[in-house]
Amino acid sequence: MAVQVSVCGPRDCTEDDRRHARELGRLLAERGAVVICGGYTGVMAEVAAGARAAGGTVVGILSRADREGANPDLTIAIPTGVGEARNNIIVNSGDAVIVVGGSWGTLSELALAMRRGRAPVVQLGGWRLHDQDGNPVPGIRHATTPEEAIRRTGLWS
Repeated sequence: MAVQVSVCGPRDCTEDDRRHARELGRLLAERGAVVICGGYTGVMAEVAAGARAAGGTVVGILSRADREGANPDLTIAIPTGVGEARNNIIVNSGDAVIVVGGSWGTLSELALAMRRGRAPVVQLGGWRLHDQDGNPVPGIRHATTPEEAIRRTGLWS
């Protein structure tokens, strides 16, 4: 069975996030990974475009009950009709989770992935979380480039 990597990120993202997501999709596809994402715009669209251009498989877990608005670079679109609860499906589908950028929805995916505790969680850009004493929250693997994010998943040597 192919390695599955969930890539999470905001609809409204920065140009750096777009560039990182597209490169991340390409690199994951080149490694034979199936990319799991939210299936719409922003980071989701860029990671899908990067993976698709490299011949990869991209699965979009859609919040709606239909495929309206789904990104055309998806290989497979799964309409769930569960709204934001689909975030749990996205993070539970990955052997690793890579978070690109930051938004409230993306933060919920990061929290769900950390709570799950089974797969590595890598953050590329975006928000930094600190505990009540101002210390970085342990367990999140931070990266500054798509290559480093993939390396930090520990899925490839």
